[in-house]
Amino acid sequence: MKHKKAFLGIAALLLVFFLAACGGNDKTSPSDNADPKSNTHENRSKSDNSDSMEGMDHSGSGEVPEGLTMAENSSYPVGSKVIIHAEHMPGMEGAEATVSGAFDTTVYSVTYTPTTGGKPVKNHKWVVHEEIKNAGDKPYKSGEEVVLNAEHMKGMKGAKATIDTAEQTTVYMVDYTDTKTGEKITKHMWVTESELSPVK
Repeated sequence: MKHKKAFLGIAALLLVFFLAACGGNDKTSPSDNADPKSNTHENRSKSDNSDSMEGMDHSGSGEVPEGLTMAENSSYPVGSKVIIHAEHMPGMEGAEATVSGAFDTTVYSVTYTPTTGGKPVKNHKWVVHEEIKNAGDKPYKSGEEVVLNAEHMKGMKGAKATIDTAEQTTVYMVDYTDTKTGEKITKHMWVTESELSPVK
């Protein structure tokens, strides 16, 4: 009888130790606790080259900035089939696209530091005049400092920026299929007229 009680006591003690050991394995490794968004375009752009466009929102909302006017005589009217000759992001160069909007404005390439922190984004293409805070009637010149109202990338809206280039032209909103992923991109803003050619 004494042996039976001793055996039960040891068995109970071993069970307690076993459960305690299992409980200790509930801790997750640092990689398990990583932010599920840590591999998104937006977060990768912080560690990539400062002029990376990977944080860019490929598809747009289609909401045109206030004051931006439709082009009356654009080279590529809405519905036109075009080829994109721009590498704002991977999978764009050489893609066949459909024009979903054409607008006459001044378009800028800009350098800015995201409001979320990180390295400056250099030569971001493109921001239109109507996407600059308190923009007047006159176009800005290279070297001038502005505040952005655009939300093409995380940390862009409200960021202070320097105008790199300025050009009066027609800009286009386009729908296309990413040549690398096959993803359908809709209402992408912006592509300039010089970055397009007709489908032959």
